[in-house]
Amino acid sequence: MLKQPSQKYAAFKPILLADRTWPNQTITKPPVWLATDLRDGNQALIEPMDVERKKKMFALNCKVGIKEIEVGFPSASQTDFDFVRYLIEQKQIPDDVWIQVLSPSREAFIERTFEALKGAKRAIFHLYHAVAPVMRNVVFGMSQDQIVNELTIPHVRQVCETMKRFPETIWRFEFSPEMFSNTELEFSRRVVDTVVEVFGATPQNPVIINLPTTVENATPNCFADQIEWMHRNVAKRDCIVLSVHPHNDRGTGTAAAELAMMAGADRVEGCLFGNGERTGNVDIVNLALNMYSQGVHPNLDFSDIDDIKKTVEYCNQIAVHPRHPYAGDLVYTSFSGSHQDAIKKAFANRDANPNGIWDMPYLPIDPMDVGRNYEAVIRVNSQSGKGGISYLLQSEYGIDLPRRMQIEFSQVVQQVMDTTGKEMTADDIWNIFDGEYVSKKAPYKYVAHKLAEDSSKPDAVEVHAEVVIDGDTHKAKGVGNGPIDAFVAAIASELHAPVKVMDYHEHAIGQGANATAITYIEMRVGDGPSLHGVGMDSNIVTASFKAILSGLNRDVARVKQAPEVVGE
Repeated sequence: MLKQPSQKYAAFKPILLADRTWPNQTITKPPVWLATDLRDGNQALIEPMDVERKKKMFALNCKVGIKEIEVGFPSASQTDFDFVRYLIEQKQIPDDVWIQVLSPSREAFIERTFEALKGAKRAIFHLYHAVAPVMRNVVFGMSQDQIVNELTIPHVRQVCETMKRFPETIWRFEFSPEMFSNTELEFSRRVVDTVVEVFGATPQNPVIINLPTTVENATPNCFADQIEWMHRNVAKRDCIVLSVHPHNDRGTGTAAAELAMMAGADRVEGCLFGNGERTGNVDIVNLALNMYSQGVHPNLDFSDIDDIKKTVEYCNQIAVHPRHPYAGDLVYTSFSGSHQDAIKKAFANRDANPNGIWDMPYLPIDPMDVGRNYEAVIRVNSQSGKGGISYLLQSEYGIDLPRRMQIEFSQVVQQVMDTTGKEMTADDIWNIFDGEYVSKKAPYKYVAHKLAEDSSKPDAVEVHAEVVIDGDTHKAKGVGNGPIDAFVAAIASELHAPVKVMDYHEHAIGQGANATAITYIEMRVGDGPSLHGVGMDSNIVTASFKAILSGLNRDVARVKQAPEVVGE
């Protein structure tokens, strides 16, 4: 008789920790954060980051406030090696930031890794080797004694001796017993105690011991038990910074990290928005803002979550899910009429006590704390009982609105519905769309442009644009790394309209010679709120320029419609 497929899997055997203390703990302070977007996250991408994307990701990690950043695996990749050298030689590392690099326990790889770190002011050398039974028995063919004597001791010694050759660098040492969560705790402790002893760690110069759920294999409470057991049983706990590196194979990486901190972990390694091998590393954004929602500041800055998200999406070339906690396009949006009604009433009540504790239905944190406004929260669309606005535009006119623009345009339609009180047809919705975004030609109107490109220059594109403003023709010139960037520069410098492009989408309407390009640009004018502009043209560059002018026209209309503030 054939076994059921599930019978080939063995349940994880929990450890016996009857006196566990972590269930009674609460998280009252943030951990030390280590961002591994540039190493673990990067190696999991279909297309690993090029140098430009690596630069942006490193800058973002620093901007967010992460002080320990794993920047690569220099012994395994020439690209990683060169990037580490770039950071050091071009002095791109802030004085309060530690760069970290990973190396396997192999003599040549360790030497190569130190070559990459020459001249660094401060660096963390991260050494690892596997300890789990399946690796010992199947992959290495080594006993526990052989693992300790042939992998652990000689390579930790090599790291210690090599550090002495580079006295100009302030060193820290990290060790990861790979596949810790699948390993007998007694053996994990033996390896860790050996590392601490061989390195000569002290309370003043501790070792970072990083305990990974290389493959998440049990419920988060089991991992918390493992961490508490290690926290209580290693020989020299005061000489250790206890770090965790949770993966998300069971979808519980965030919970595992939180319970691990309650169980004694001092440090967490993860990625912004949880990128990483398979289902990813623990998500630093999710974990940090969970703390924030409980009144604990994570010591990280996510006050402009949309800008952070766009940078990560650009670097990883992977979109953040619209339902992603705290950052997704839809997470502060209620489509349900009853939800919207409750939120409106709660906001009205909050107006009477604006400094009170945040207590809002359906909103775990104030969207404004992460750079969102309330426009996406109340009356976000007219689909509740009014029909599918976006669906009608797409099915009848081929207009495929980006997600955030769906929310914005639904508010425009809702205003018309409130005035007319009638049901909207597809033609009605198209006319509103056309009048709001496409046909509006004042005060800004596109006339013509010329492009010139020079690939030998950093700002390779130059644009000469002709624009009508309030009936007068103006000529403007700008340079940038692409046509849109150059056009924005021209607008800002010569027409005095500072524009920041937040997002860009485009697609074709129709096919063949009769196809029209439509461009949607999310932008900000000066310090104003984000809004969208739309351009349509047979030429995609022209459509993009028209979209920027469309946004400028809408910003002018917004300012005119704003109520006057009368002083006392």
